Amino acid sequence: MAVIPEPQRSQLYTKVRHVLGAPLRSVELEDEQLDTILEFSIGDYSQYIHDWLIESQWTSLYNLNMDTQSLAQAFITRSFDYEQRYQYSYSKIVGLQNNGPWVLKKDYITLEANKQIYEIPANREVNELLWYTPSNLSNAFFDPFSFGALGGYGMGGPAGFAQMGYTGSYFMMPAFDMMLRMQETNIQRRIIAGDKTYRITALPDGKKGIHLMQTPGGKFDFGNSSLMRGQVWYWYYDTEGKDRDACLKANPDIIKLPSDVPIDSMSWSDLNEPSKQWVRRYFIASCKETLSKVRGKYSGNLKTPDSELTMDYQSLATEGKDEKTKLIEELIGAEGKLTRLKPEKVMERDALIAENLNKQLKFRAFPRNLYVI
Repeated sequence: MAVIPEPQRSQLYTKVRHVLGAPLRSVELEDEQLDTILEFSIGDYSQYIHDWLIESQWTSLYNLNMDTQSLAQAFITRSFDYEQRYQYSYSKIVGLQNNGPWVLKKDYITLEANKQIYEIPANREVNELLWYTPSNLSNAFFDPFSFGALGGYGMGGPAGFAQMGYTGSYFMMPAFDMMLRMQETNIQRRIIAGDKTYRITALPDGKKGIHLMQTPGGKFDFGNSSLMRGQVWYWYYDTEGKDRDACLKANPDIIKLPSDVPIDSMSWSDLNEPSKQWVRRYFIASCKETLSKVRGKYSGNLKTPDSELTMDYQSLATEGKDEKTKLIEELIGAEGKLTRLKPEKVMERDALIAENLNKQLKFRAFPRNLYVI
């Protein structure tokens, strides 16, 4: 299938052949080859554009649900759109069927001391596991709200409280002291124990195994021995008697990497005139490289009955490579078009305009007519 509809296709290919020397010189490139080269040229341009778009909007894309509506909203706005994302997340949890037909169910596993692997029944696709590192305040060896400055009790009650009358109390310890204690606890825990992580692996008969790190109540679970008596909740989709592949396709989770962003491929009709001009120049450079490979067969030496011909191919390869390098530099280089359009560059330019405007107004004379009210 042609990349460009007729008659634009024939007109473009004729102009390209003219640039390469036709009709005075033969151009050993068929229309089928030109279709492939043009398709690759549009693909390269699309990659540069989409990489720039993802990088410029990454703060709005990261942790976003991979549905078309949310993706389009992130690309056309600079806001985080908390309301819509919270609505979608909450509706999935409670099963309101917003933006999806699959009900997100909830269950838990009961923690046991020194047990790392927990089994999940078959036909459950885990969406999220609520296994996280608790705050340093809840894991402290002492409660700063209940203990005094020396970590012990005072006379008549906790030394950290003061009380007026029969009811009501307020803290005597300053908030800065509490912050220092939590920073110290954080450093100690980072040295002795790590953050909580988990893995989900497949087990026989469609079951799954959840590997919890650190092991609850284990050797490196310093200060968290009380958690081994708790429960860890998880959200899952029930796929029993249903199409598992359809469930995974309808719930693609969230964007975590730039490669996760679903973007449609671009066609010639999607390009505006400046973009078409860039693709045409890149297309001609790629044609020169391909033509150099065609003419470079047998090192460009062609033997005829009367003489021996040497076809020039090295200059075409050098020209094509240099032109493509120049085009890429113009697009994404240090001073390229897309680089100048990055949000931080636009902000710098606007700030410079505002600064120069203030300087200009500073040297402007006051109006002659003064009005006193």
